[in-house]
Amino acid sequence: MDEKPSTRKSPEFCSLRYGLAFIMHFSNFTMITQRVSLSIAIIAMVNSTQQPGLLNTSTERPLAFIFNHSNRSIRDFKTAEGMAWTGQFTIWAKWAPPLERSKLTSIAGSGASFGSFIILCVGGLISQALGWPFIFYIFGSIGCVCCLLWFTVIYDDPLHHPCISIREKEHIVSSLAQQSSSPRRSVPIKSMVRCLPLWAIFTGFFSHFWLCTIIITYLPTYISSVLRVNIRDSGVLSSLPFIAAASCTILGGQLADFLLSRNLLRLITVRKLFSSLGLLLPSLCAVALPFVASSYTTTIILLILIPGTSNLCDSGFIINTLDVAPRYASFLMGISRGFGLIAGIISSTATGFLISQDSVSGWRNVFFLAAAVNMFGLVFYLTFGQAEIQHWAKERTLTRL
Repeated sequence: MDEKPSTRKSPEFCSLRYGLAFIMHFSNFTMITQRVSLSIAIIAMVNSTQQPGLLNTSTERPLAFIFNHSNRSIRDFKTAEGMAWTGQFTIWAKWAPPLERSKLTSIAGSGASFGSFIILCVGGLISQALGWPFIFYIFGSIGCVCCLLWFTVIYDDPLHHPCISIREKEHIVSSLAQQSSSPRRSVPIKSMVRCLPLWAIFTGFFSHFWLCTIIITYLPTYISSVLRVNIRDSGVLSSLPFIAAASCTILGGQLADFLLSRNLLRLITVRKLFSSLGLLLPSLCAVALPFVASSYTTTIILLILIPGTSNLCDSGFIINTLDVAPRYASFLMGISRGFGLIAGIISSTATGFLISQDSVSGWRNVFFLAAAVNMFGLVFYLTFGQAEIQHWAKERTLTRL
């Protein structure tokens, strides 16, 4: 099943499919900047709402309104972001040749990390220099440009795109010829529930998002309480993990497809290799953190390496649904993200509880627990993960008597 398509290759970075990848990169960049900008602007909103002097009932009411409204807005942003992110996999199921899936999806996905890096660097500066509304004006305008590009350039499949070259169209269609292209009749829920390779992917998502959510949510708290550094005074420092994550995402995708295109490793071996690196390396860094807390430099390096190495999973189980069930990739990606969301909720709650009991032992238990969850996900994926199209995801010809 790991056969190399025998087709003449079209130019890569000058091709339309790579243009689509960069537009999706821009789309993910826009979504994350708009969501994070709300978290940055809320501080300025509260400060502008509060008047000098003691806080009274008249100021408590608008503050409560702002926080409640911001929480609802963030939830709406996450919902929309999840739908857009999973919808991209429907497009890649028809646009990404098997030997280029890691490259294309990593280029697109790295937009979220790069967007986090940019908004953390400039969000506070914009708020101070121009006022918090300009954060929304600027990144909202960027979102409008992104929508215009999306509706103009993105098409469901290469067959109906008016600007694609004949050579590239033939390359994509022939490379995907051995996969099912018939329309879906129904979602085989029962077969999916009994499919262990799918559960391996879901478990990988759960483990991956457990530690990532802790780092993203509690990074400022950890640096402030352990290193005695006010993270708000150092936007560049707080954004470094995200630029590392974006870089590792792209480099990991390039390396994965290089190994496949040279026939150095089988597809399942590549998926398990990058899943192992993306779960094992950040776990080692997390376990080491409590023991190097006295060293500022070492702690910062480990905090940067955790999201960076964790994003190597983007070339592992993150895109594995495109291998095992390309017809249902978008639906399964939505389910996978759901498992990641559940992991994020549980890990955030558990972290808050543990560090509230005792700061020193609490952080140690948080990182040890995260490493244990990662190891469970890794062992489960290595045991049951596959890269072949599952029987229930293949095209069937029905004969009616």
